[in-house]
Amino acid sequence: MVTPLSGATVITRERVDELMRSVFSEIRAMGGSVRPKELFARLGPRLQLTPHEREATSSGAVRWETLIRWYTVDCSKAGYLEKSGGYWKLTPRGEEALKLPPGELVRTAQESYRAWRSQRPPAQSENIKSLDLLQDSQVQVGGDLLIEPEQRVARQVNYEQANESARAGIEEYLSSLGAYEFQDLVAELLHAMAYHVRHIAPPGPDGGIDLVAYRDPLGITTPRVKVQVKHRQSRAAAKDVRELQGLLHSEDDIGLLVSSGGFTSDAEREARASHKHVELMDLARLISLWKEHYASLREKGRNLLPLVQVHFLAPDEEDSA
Repeated sequence: MVTPLSGATVITRERVDELMRSVFSEIRAMGGSVRPKELFARLGPRLQLTPHEREATSSGAVRWETLIRWYTVDCSKAGYLEKSGGYWKLTPRGEEALKLPPGELVRTAQESYRAWRSQRPPAQSENIKSLDLLQDSQVQVGGDLLIEPEQRVARQVNYEQANESARAGIEEYLSSLGAYEFQDLVAELLHAMAYHVRHIAPPGPDGGIDLVAYRDPLGITTPRVKVQVKHRQSRAAAKDVRELQGLLHSEDDIGLLVSSGGFTSDAEREARASHKHVELMDLARLISLWKEHYASLREKGRNLLPLVQVHFLAPDEEDSA
């Protein structure tokens, strides 16, 4: 019998496997990509949680949510989940993992995490030595128990929640912009990326094209980028992609479809399969590019979406990138 370390949380691997399968299934039911806060709100009433799992840890976080967040790290290393921009996305490998026998989803995820950890530089590996010792103890009891130090889990949870809160605030702000303000914001982003925006559609009928951008100020150098901007809550569908395709009359034309509501899976497939070059930009991609090119934005652009950089201590379990 193993006595849990002081300040540690103990739970069976089988139970964690059940929780992670519920997470995967719910993400799939919610369209394949969700904010964790929305996911937990839907999952909580459906899970048969024990009093221990409903308890708050010493950090103040709810235990079952904390466990799920902790093991999404392993699942990310296994390629089952993608965590980016405050969203969790179920991958095709994650879909296949749901077919594994009970207990195997988490076991294979842990193996992937250990393989990733073994490739870490010596200095970084030293940082997670305490976790190594806990997992060694885990092996000694046949893998029945998963022991996680609450202080390390709290660091992971605080980091993720800060990221998610910041991203949600930015997205809510962008959603509050008017259609032409959002269009101007996209134009300012293209300008910061060294494009020359030759046409910005005024209010009223625009013929389907909201922006036209070139790589040079005279519009001589190809390609010509034709941009459609959809500022709405609903996702852009395959028909939106096809409509943009129909406006690309030259081989040198590139279509860019910007949708603040994101894209349906059919729209993404349509863009990938298109014989014409069509790029998709959802809010996650827009925000990522906005941050990347923030230093090159004009004052007008920064006023449309002003950001400030805040630094957090990243969990050891995250990639340095």
